[in-house]
Amino acid sequence: MLEYFARIKIGLLLKVMVEYTGVTLNVFFLTLIFSIPLAFIICAGRMSRVKIISSITNVFLLIIRGTPLMLQLIFVYFAPPYIFGVGINRNVAAIIAMSINYAAYFAEIYRSGFQSIPVGQYEAAKVLGFSKMHTFFRIIVPQVFKRILPAVGNEVITLVKDTALVQVIGVIELFHVAHTQSGRLVSVMPLFIAGVIYFVLNWIVSKSFDFMEKKLAYYK
Repeated sequence: MLEYFARIKIGLLLKVMVEYTGVTLNVFFLTLIFSIPLAFIICAGRMSRVKIISSITNVFLLIIRGTPLMLQLIFVYFAPPYIFGVGINRNVAAIIAMSINYAAYFAEIYRSGFQSIPVGQYEAAKVLGFSKMHTFFRIIVPQVFKRILPAVGNEVITLVKDTALVQVIGVIELFHVAHTQSGRLVSVMPLFIAGVIYFVLNWIVSKSFDFMEKKLAYYK
């Protein structure tokens, strides 16, 4: 009988944790969807020849990369009511803060990738009669993508784990549920299960990037 109830308890626990894994995945994917294109805009500002644009972008990057993500989450959620007099949904605040933070890091990765391409390639493309647009998208971008893939992969793996930080503004996701259930059941089992889920998610991300790197191996 005790074994039967224990199985029911574990089954319910797994059901709850799998349900809130969906919230974690939602934060993860939305952050990627918004941060990746935003990073290109920031990167363009960082590399701009217009001094005022590059200077403002540098200050922005310094602030974002120089302050904790947790602090940024708190600021985005709690600041609007004081500044604009309008509150913001905690889930929306989480996505905004996470997207801005990761866009800043992705932007610097993009910049390093573009600056690693020899100037001679641009000059050779010009001599061969390629337009700037064709040179950028057909010659430069594929090489940059291949070069930055490992660094982007590391950031994406970190993002999976950083989704746990959104609990600081009350977003109920996987780690929050695991922590709560661990205290309620007086057991480390929920935390162990959460660890396994995070590991599986990061394993999938890691294998996905390994697959992409192998597909782009012809650029060596």
